[in-house]
Amino acid sequence: MTQPASPPRPGDIRKVPPVDRTPGPWRTVTARADVRTLSLLGVLAALILIGGITKPDEFLDTRNLQLVLTQASVIGVVTVGMTFVITSGGIDLSVGAIVALASVWATTVATQDFGFAGVLFTAVLVGVGCGLVNGLLIAYGAMVPFIATLAMLASARGLALQITDGKTQIVDIDSILKLGERDSYVLGVPPLVMVFAVVTIIGWLLLNRTTFGRRTVAVGGNAEAARLAGIDVRRQRLYLYLLSGLCCGIAAFLLIILSGSGQNTNGNLYELDAIAAAIIGGTLLSGGRGTIVGSVLGVLIFTTITNIFALNNLQSDVQQIAKGAIIVAAVLVQRRTASTT
Repeated sequence: MTQPASPPRPGDIRKVPPVDRTPGPWRTVTARADVRTLSLLGVLAALILIGGITKPDEFLDTRNLQLVLTQASVIGVVTVGMTFVITSGGIDLSVGAIVALASVWATTVATQDFGFAGVLFTAVLVGVGCGLVNGLLIAYGAMVPFIATLAMLASARGLALQITDGKTQIVDIDSILKLGERDSYVLGVPPLVMVFAVVTIIGWLLLNRTTFGRRTVAVGGNAEAARLAGIDVRRQRLYLYLLSGLCCGIAAFLLIILSGSGQNTNGNLYELDAIAAAIIGGTLLSGGRGTIVGSVLGVLIFTTITNIFALNNLQSDVQQIAKGAIIVAAVLVQRRTASTT
């Protein structure tokens, strides 16, 4: 029979196996995410410093800072939805056109007869409807996301032009117009910024703390492996484009509040700005990794650059060149990071 182990005696020295302190992959990814976030915060701080030096009285004015945050809110909501789509390995080129279509459809005379709720409901419904079409074509129609959303871009822009006949549709609902006035600010924070903050928080929780977020990352990392693991890849992609459409509908309503009108030119180049903000924020264009915080910082960086250029009377073409250079640099950094993983 096996003798039971004797209890340790005083003075006995027992070897304790060494503890493996090598950082795991998740800890490594988290550390890199922290570095990216700090880097983006550094860039944003540098831009604020530049704006404060070049135009101290105008840039640092409270109203100008409120304007920057308000302008960032509209494209920021779109970017949150775009982050989910790109994380899944997809792309959505139609977000700007969907914003335009939702804004003009929600500001027709017939829609405004239903008041505040009618305008909001119509904007969200049009956005979700366009997202549904995109999702069905891509998930169940096996169309390439680039082609499907490019078709939606052309169709939505054309329909928006047909609805407006090239004219601006003025909003005459007081409850909507008042949300864009300073009297509606809460502790100096515009309502649009508060909506953007809520969408950001919900997006962060959805991506980082739910099964939906984990499935999104899995589909973007390896769709076939995700399917073998039991994830309904097609349904997940459909949900993601529905989410993107929902964000476009919300952004359209915010744009209606901001401009007090609906125009077929609304949302021009939003798709490029949203993709660029997500990429420089750390979301992989190839899918498999996404960050809501990084995307929001990317939006703030681009909006701040635009504001600084406008205050210094620099031409728009210079702004586009600067944005292009930032996008190229961000992609190169991503490739370098991926090659060292």
